[in-house]
Amino acid sequence: MSGQTGILYVVATPIGNLGDMSPRACQILTEVDLIACEDTRHSRPLLQHFGIATPVTAYHEHNESVQSPKLLDRLAAGASIALISDAGTPLVSDPGYVLVRDARAAAIRVVPVPGPSAPICALSAAGLPSDRFLFLGFPPRGEAARRAWIEANAREPGTLILFEAGRRAAATLASLAAVLGPRPAVLARELTKRFETLLDAPLPALAEQVAADPEQQLGEVVILVAGAGDMPQDADAAEQQRVLDILAAELPLKQAVALTARITGGNRNALYRRALAAQKS
Repeated sequence: MSGQTGILYVVATPIGNLGDMSPRACQILTEVDLIACEDTRHSRPLLQHFGIATPVTAYHEHNESVQSPKLLDRLAAGASIALISDAGTPLVSDPGYVLVRDARAAAIRVVPVPGPSAPICALSAAGLPSDRFLFLGFPPRGEAARRAWIEANAREPGTLILFEAGRRAAATLASLAAVLGPRPAVLARELTKRFETLLDAPLPALAEQVAADPEQQLGEVVILVAGAGDMPQDADAAEQQRVLDILAAELPLKQAVALTARITGGNRNALYRRALAAQKS
């Protein structure tokens, strides 16, 4: 590729299923002068699978401050570089922010090449509200710090999305349950892979299920939790729940929810989700 200055491409790669690699991503990775990888050992098999022989260099959180100026010098000299992470879209809980920020500050063109993203993938199949969401990345590891972190985001009205290592998933779900109560939640594991699993239940039940199943504690997972906007927030909440419980015991769920909404003025969608969560608990 040629030009006055190079182009920095931010390229999404598969989070599991190699069939999700886009033709455009393959073309860009083939044509650039250099690929900056989060882990070259991880990325080389992917590149080899698609017959991509472009030179690679390591770019990760431990060398970001040193590598960014070097890559910027190459971009300024006319080289084009693709930035990829180990999986999914770079910069989403992965390195790259410093390079992208500095490239834009230097008037170097930054081009996104969209594709797989674990948070969006999980959200699309979770059955939780998707009109507003907050991606939180990885929580702190210590119990006290983790609970404080959850409490700081407890009032967010949109769906909460976070990453977690499988071996810590049960502990994090237990912390979420302790702080947020029985909110509807989903654990998404091995997305796009052979053993893809999505579990949904109120937080306490989900925490118990994952703690009891070692298989659900493998790899990395995405945890999604209903936001505060889906939960009762005012003095009428108890009355809404009381009416809903009475009607749901006598009527089909949809009819009970519709009548509860008419009687109490509650939000029909939120009431329906709460009723479903109560059925599963």
